[in-house]
Amino acid sequence: MAARKANKRGNGEGSIYQGRDGRWRSVVDLGWANGCRHRKYLSGDTRAEVATKLRRVLDARDVGAQISTDGLAPTVEQWLNYWLDTIATPRLRPSTIATYRGYINNRIVPTLGHHRLDRFQPEHLDRFYADLTADGLAPASVLQIHRIVSRALKVAMRRGKIGRNVATLVEPPSVHRAEVRPLTADQARAMLNAAKGERNAARWSVALALGLRQGEALGLAWDAVDLNTGTLAVRQALQRQLGGGLVIVPPKSRASRRNIPIPAQLVDALRDHRAAQQAERITAGSLWVDNGMVFTGPFGRPLDPRADHREWQRLLRKAKVPPARLHDARHTAATLMLAQGVPARVVMELLGHSQITLTLGTYTHVVPELAREAADRMGETLWGSGNDGLPRPTSTPAADAFGSHAGSHRAEQ
Repeated sequence: MAARKANKRGNGEGSIYQGRDGRWRSVVDLGWANGCRHRKYLSGDTRAEVATKLRRVLDARDVGAQISTDGLAPTVEQWLNYWLDTIATPRLRPSTIATYRGYINNRIVPTLGHHRLDRFQPEHLDRFYADLTADGLAPASVLQIHRIVSRALKVAMRRGKIGRNVATLVEPPSVHRAEVRPLTADQARAMLNAAKGERNAARWSVALALGLRQGEALGLAWDAVDLNTGTLAVRQALQRQLGGGLVIVPPKSRASRRNIPIPAQLVDALRDHRAAQQAERITAGSLWVDNGMVFTGPFGRPLDPRADHREWQRLLRKAKVPPARLHDARHTAATLMLAQGVPARVVMELLGHSQITLTLGTYTHVVPELAREAADRMGETLWGSGNDGLPRPTSTPAADAFGSHAGSHRAEQ
């Protein structure tokens, strides 16, 4: 008798019994809500099946999760669409929402959408990721899908829809960062020379000297540029929204909102650009659309990012520079700054990175050269110029990349 009392469930913990039809059942008391007693009814072909369901309900109740009593728990598809349309859209950039929607509609929902949210298991994700990889989807894309699912389930858990986020129980695919391939200093100068005399030539000086993202450069407004003090402020970006229109959006992150000093040569280039834009405004007359942007089309409208990318590719061919992504201009600016000895933390702030590890992790190819240069400088500091007959290492590729230009730059400072 004592053993039976020890195994007896407490009040409201449910019990398992077999009905006259041979099926096993259980009832869990969920307490009172809105003046009504709520109970969860469970059934199954075997006692073990009902016991498993009972444990899940009790675990969910213990952590305060919302438990459906009408059998109408949302599916993964229903929750992902609700999360994206109602919760994520007001907080994310239009381009991010478009990317998420593509992955949800084309990848996640066709395979996982039919599962009930409260019955979603880690094993479902394991098989899903394995199938995506077998189909040849890039690891970076699989990881992006994992992050989307995890973020949506995190909100569902916060709101009591589920008792746990099963995505946190799954090992996400590992992604190896591709090596950055920036332009050399000679190639960057060739691009600037190729842009001379072209419309919006200063656009490429901004890219290669300051490392602005494409959206930041195309969204740059004149009221954020102070040519007297030689500074500009990144406060917005231009993006294409879902449906095709161009919109102004906030910067990518809090760290992306930043003030950047402008080289004297770029200040002169921007002054020339502003004068050329004023002449275009006069010529266009009433056709000019005044949006206050630094870089515009012939009638003042914002530059289309796709046309901007095509112009970059045309200038690469004109300058006889090997093919490169437009984003490589940003990598070029960062690499050249680091090679010039600019501290990594300063580069981080100029680029708008949120963490120093992102800067160092992205530009690891420059670190060995900087370490060699630091060792040489320490040797000169402690042992002099080295006129002792000992062999000295040759100059580093990072220093040679600038040649006389680097020296003249330091002289100007």
